[in-house]
Amino acid sequence: AVDKIGTKILFLDPRTYLIATVLDGFQKTVHELLVIPETGRAYVPIFGDGIHGRNPNPGHTLLVIDCLARKHIATIDLAPLSAPHTLRLGAEGLIYITCENSAKVAVIDPKTNAVIDAIDSGSTNGHRLCIPDDGRRLYTDNEEDATVSVIDVPNRKLLGRIATPEKLAGIAVSADGKTVVAVSDDSPVVFAIDTEAGKVVRTVPLEGVEKAAQIARYSPDGKLLIVSSLNSNKISIIDAATFGNQSAISVGSQPMDFAFKGDELFVGCQGDGTMHIIDLPGRRNTGHVKAGSGCESIGFF
Repeated sequence: AVDKIGTKILFLDPRTYLIATVLDGFQKTVHELLVIPETGRAYVPIFGDGIHGRNPNPGHTLLVIDCLARKHIATIDLAPLSAPHTLRLGAEGLIYITCENSAKVAVIDPKTNAVIDAIDSGSTNGHRLCIPDDGRRLYTDNEEDATVSVIDVPNRKLLGRIATPEKLAGIAVSADGKTVVAVSDDSPVVFAIDTEAGKVVRTVPLEGVEKAAQIARYSPDGKLLIVSSLNSNKISIIDAATFGNQSAISVGSQPMDFAFKGDELFVGCQGDGTMHIIDLPGRRNTGHVKAGSGCESIGFF
């Protein structure tokens, strides 16, 4: 778990949920997380001491964590790129990470811990990204621009941008790559984008959510869409095929990112330092544990 508020990386026992190891001494701010269980490595960006859109001292490094040894073993320097944020693993084994203040997507080879390329997002920033299973396209949400950038991954070039009705906060893509979901930063809705048509085809209100949401992600089986509502303190569970049968479940203060483990969803709440556990089939909150000062991202290995 990445404790953004406490500037720490936490290892929790998945049976007791007690904190077993704490890694400390990092610059502000440890932010998001990519875990690659097959290699026993995790990657945590140093974003900077601000927030999106107000980050005057942006970071430019990516921490490499040995999960088995529970140690920080390397640091990847992304300079001149800055403000690294969301990172995902591509189908070919490379890591892609948005660098907000540079409006580019860095390409990293985890075998050498080297930056091998940087792709222009065509934006003024570049917030979060997602990649479908085939790895041929990459999508970034460009918050203030109210656009989604479409990037050709094999050729590492920008193909174009898709306009959205409102500013954006998060993005997700279905495993088959046919649908991108963009989360509004202005109101409690998400926009469904048909990737073949290259346009928004549906605006979906988030039922039982009072304010604009934040992060979206499909479940591993593709049947559910999960959306965290930072300002409403809720997690939405939505049937992915229809965008219907919605359940808004109350969690802790300022829920952000989350991780799937079997039939459970683990939600990091950065506002009160809790981690909530959601029973997905039952669509209910089964309890919470204390996890640092305020974790944004969670992963399993």
